[in-house]
Amino acid sequence: MTPWVYEGREVLSLDDVPEGAVGFIYLISNVEGLHYIGKKSLYSTVTRPPLKGTRRKRKVTKESKWLTYKSSNKIVKEWEDYEITKRTIINWAYTKKHLTYLECHALFTLNVLKSDVFLNDNILGKFFRSDLDFLPND
Repeated sequence: MTPWVYEGREVLSLDDVPEGAVGFIYLISNVEGLHYIGKKSLYSTVTRPPLKGTRRKRKVTKESKWLTYKSSNKIVKEWEDYEITKRTIINWAYTKKHLTYLECHALFTLNVLKSDVFLNDNILGKFFRSDLDFLPND
């Protein structure tokens, strides 16, 4: 699989991640020149049953499968590994809210809903490509 790259350097483990980062904004590109922008958390929280003799469920934080992550997009998930030419980390985020903000900022700035080269079809599940069909081209 194509490695994640940030500012020209490969990111191969948590040792290569800036201290305090909880996730990143990424750009995945394929051989046909199609792109997808998304966000990925470095950690996930799992709820475990309570220990014997206690009532409270346990929350355990563990590393997500970010190294091998492709995307949440159905089309990108179907791409074979050899079709992916780049997996670029655009920005590091330091809180979950920061992660969402950076993703929205990138999507709106690059005008992905009006572009034919981006596969993103919505932003936050509120702004959809199909909603913009009535607008004139910019």
